[in-house]
Amino acid sequence: MATFTSPTSLSFLSSSLFTASSRKAVKSVALSRPNSSKPLSVTYELASLPVLNFSGEKVGETYLDLRSAPPETARAVVHRALITDRQNKRRGTASTLTRGEVRGGGRKPYPQKATGRARRGSQTTPLRPGGGVVFGPKPRDWSIKINRKEKRLAISTALSSAAGSMTVVEDFGDKFAAPKTRDFTEAMRRWGLDPKEKSMFLMTEVADNVRFSSRNIGTLKMLTPRTLNLFDILNADKLVLTPEAVNFLNARYGVDSEGDSEEEVVEEGGESDEN
Repeated sequence: MATFTSPTSLSFLSSSLFTASSRKAVKSVALSRPNSSKPLSVTYELASLPVLNFSGEKVGETYLDLRSAPPETARAVVHRALITDRQNKRRGTASTLTRGEVRGGGRKPYPQKATGRARRGSQTTPLRPGGGVVFGPKPRDWSIKINRKEKRLAISTALSSAAGSMTVVEDFGDKFAAPKTRDFTEAMRRWGLDPKEKSMFLMTEVADNVRFSSRNIGTLKMLTPRTLNLFDILNADKLVLTPEAVNFLNARYGVDSEGDSEEEVVEEGGESDEN
């Protein structure tokens, strides 16, 4: 399948999921699908990640063992979940007035004849400024549904594809004595991150000094398990996790995960689109 890249394309288009050389260990399991003779296959990818301390020195390794869709269907699964997330953020409150809803227009503005002007029956005609709008937007519900298992598979697939750009850093919540952006950017450089590149941090708990020190960095996203979402995963160039976050991902999206009874991850808040 041909790959198209553009300045606004997301990173999953060139993701390591579609390059066999970046996979560490892959095993496939066929699951039976009701009323279908074709099995639904889900692969499990084991990736080893380096663990760095606050000074940027490697102190060990950990692993990320997540479920992922097979390569032939991974792009479609991730794309469907991404479109669902983005479309469900739309509030659908955009509205315009038709010529029947615009105020006024009940009186004929001038006589039909003997004026030398084009005939007009109302001021609310769409042909004049201040008149109604033809085929304009009306409030509507843009939300679409996606199966919970499919959405979780898309997130785990995106995380697996980004394993090559992941770094695990020991918990640094108590390393910042006071909020200071310069200290955080220096720590990012020690971890091999460029503050000008888009990066995503996933932590189970974000200390106040860490949040205040990183909020002025426009290319950085600080997420928790409650705000983990597909768009920020795909949009980031580098992903930084803490060991607690790795354990959470393995427990929720890993091989032995039982996420049906767990609380659903809430998408990151923000301004919704009016359209």
